[in-house]
Amino acid sequence: MSLSLNHYSIRTHDLEACRRFYADVLGLVVGPRPDFPFPGLWLYAGDTKVWANAAVHIIGIVRDDPTGLNVYLGERDNTQLAGSGAVDHVAFFASGLDAMRATLARLGIANRERTVPGIGLHQVFVTDPNGIVIELNYPAAEAAGLAAAA
Repeated sequence: MSLSLNHYSIRTHDLEACRRFYADVLGLVVGPRPDFPFPGLWLYAGDTKVWANAAVHIIGIVRDDPTGLNVYLGERDNTQLAGSGAVDHVAFFASGLDAMRATLARLGIANRERTVPGIGLHQVFVTDPNGIVIELNYPAAEAAGLAAAA
C-alpha cells in the first residue's frame, strides 16, 4: 500500500480570513469546488484543473442553519473550532525561504524557525486564523545560504 496526504479540511466561521491566510501566506489559489450543501473553498497548490492539487479544504459554517454541513459531514460541536485539537500541526514541503520570511514580515505574521539536526531540514511555524499550526519545511541549505549571505 502507498499513501500520501491528499488534503486537510478546516471548519471555520470566517471563510475570508482563511482564504486570505492560505492565499497571502502560503500562496495557495482558490479553485473549483464541488457543489456541496454548505459554503466553502478549495485552495490549490498547483494546477486548479487537477482536483488532487486542492491541498486545503475550507468548510464554512452557517451559524443560523448548519443543516447542509451536518447532513453531509456529520454534526460537530462548532463552538470548539480553535486550535488543532489532537492534531498538533500540518506540514508542507516548501521552497523560497527568503521570500516567505519577507511575506511573513510584510503581513506581520508571527513565526518561529528552527533547523532539525542531522536531516537537512529547516522549519518555519505559523498559525492560521483558526489556531491551526502550519509547518513549512525548507532545505536547511536555504537557511544556511541566507545566513552566510547576511
